[in-house]
Amino acid sequence: MPRVIKVNLPSVGRIGAIAIVLLLIGVLLTSYYTVGAESEAVVLRFGKFLKTVEPGLHFKLPFGIDAVTVLPTRRQLKLEFGFGTSGYLTNPIQVGENPDEEKSMVTGDLNAALVEWVVQYRIEDPRQYLFDVRNPGETLRDLSEAAMREVVGDRTVDELITIGRQDIETEALARMQESSKRYQLGIRVDQVQLKNVNPPSQVQASFNEVNKAQQDRENAINIANGEYNKVVPKAKGEADQTIRAAEGYRFKRVNEAEGDVAAFSAVLQQYVKAPEITRTRLYLETMSEILPETGQKIIVDESLRQLLPILPLSTKPAEGRQQQ
Repeated sequence: MPRVIKVNLPSVGRIGAIAIVLLLIGVLLTSYYTVGAESEAVVLRFGKFLKTVEPGLHFKLPFGIDAVTVLPTRRQLKLEFGFGTSGYLTNPIQVGENPDEEKSMVTGDLNAALVEWVVQYRIEDPRQYLFDVRNPGETLRDLSEAAMREVVGDRTVDELITIGRQDIETEALARMQESSKRYQLGIRVDQVQLKNVNPPSQVQASFNEVNKAQQDRENAINIANGEYNKVVPKAKGEADQTIRAAEGYRFKRVNEAEGDVAAFSAVLQQYVKAPEITRTRLYLETMSEILPETGQKIIVDESLRQLLPILPLSTKPAEGRQQQ
């Protein structure tokens, strides 16, 4: 005989209600997403690009119809070459797998150098970053290493360690920016910064001695320049002061000579008009200037004999003391 199965209708309804509740919960849990303040989200519908959304709370079709990928587009990311910092990492590929190989380079003058540098960048175009290039972060890392090796290969080791660091950073940055645009990585390279640049450990001691000698040379040059700047301006000032004093003395003597010539010319004109009168006047004026300077004099005739000259006593004590 066929078997008869009895179905409890209230139980079927209860299971259907639970399934509906679970379905609603699944719809609610898969219908919204949140984008952080430093990020943007790329929305895919059935795996095809749909749109990009700004930070905040957003809704989407549930159950995987819409897929969301959040990218840190407003955060500074960085790549480290030749070393790795401990602690917080901006992205999973910040530190390379073989730092020792990354930093080993050869300069343009065929010297070995250990170069450590940092590349800072941002995700500029989320759509390009996700769909145009496979592994854009690793691609940027390879492009950065290639650009740095090319730039270092055009420089001497002295430029790399001393005066050429800024130029190397600028040129490497330009090459990385141009390469990222050419390959459409969706990335904007903001800065390239050289960190430690050292020779290999085998020649480190000799290289340090050369650097010390160069620093001593620069220090001696700076001291000499300081002495030059201190002594030379002072000597120039003293020379200028002497020249100005000589010019003042020259003007004084010229003016005095011109005054004497003018006075002599005036006297000459009067002398031509009345020679005797002018001669007498000049004699009297000269005596009036000379005699007061000679003091009191007593003139005795040489032919006078057997006569004791009597000197008159001065009425002023000071004058009497001068005559004694």
